[in-house]
Amino acid sequence: MKAADAARLIALAAIWGASFLFTRIVAPALGPIATADLRMLLGGAALAAYFWLIGYDPQWRRWIRQYTVVGMLTSGLPFLLFAYAALDLTAGLLSVLNATSPMWGALLSFFFLKEGLSPARIAGLVLGVAGVALVSRPAGAIAPLAVAAALAAPFLYGLTGVYLKRWAAEAPARGMAVGTQVAAGLVVLPFIAVSPPAAAPTPLVAASVLALGLLCSAVAYVLYFRLIADIGATGALTVTYLIPVFGVLWGAVFLGETVSLSMLGGAALVVLGTVLVLRK
Repeated sequence: MKAADAARLIALAAIWGASFLFTRIVAPALGPIATADLRMLLGGAALAAYFWLIGYDPQWRRWIRQYTVVGMLTSGLPFLLFAYAALDLTAGLLSVLNATSPMWGALLSFFFLKEGLSPARIAGLVLGVAGVALVSRPAGAIAPLAVAAALAAPFLYGLTGVYLKRWAAEAPARGMAVGTQVAAGLVVLPFIAVSPPAAAPTPLVAASVLALGLLCSAVAYVLYFRLIADIGATGALTVTYLIPVFGVLWGAVFLGETVSLSMLGGAALVVLGTVLVLRK
């Protein structure tokens, strides 16, 4: 891997790790629905403007159905679930639970795509389960629904991989980046009326919303697809190993979150399990 690619990979992990920090700040103030939808609409609008400037056509009419379905699986529902979980769980814990997505993907591919589970992948799944049990033990008695929501989100990420392989393999990758954000954002938009923000956002909350949409969605997707082009999809997936590191770090530094030995041990097991599951 070239130095520039490694720098992009680390930057992407740092940005996506920070998404849990920003969600932890925004969700209690604006509510889960507004938090998720503003992230998607801002990110989608920024990507749409960027692709328009470079002359890229996402072919909305041809792919709008796939953009909507994949958008809800990979953004709409997961962002809502993470925003709900952020009302009770720390940013560090959220980032660690998010790292289980490749494990869900391997398990779902086994059942729906008939892909084999090698001994290494089975070991990775076992380690991942042990890591989740260890890392969520302090939160289990306090907010079991929040833990379940934070695990359901990466489950949907894994399900997205199965859906893409089976029903949307021909959809353009860059079109997916912008189309999923815009389509899911518009689907979720009417539901903000169900739980509108109780008060105007503070400057910190407003800045965090912008960071979620512009940095953690728009810029992150540009970096991610550049990595796919330069080092391939498998290489780009190694960002999954690094996200929990930054998620725990940002939560400790900026929110004063406690990092316990069980958190570190569980996170290590989850990351090791992810490494094994992503091995061919």
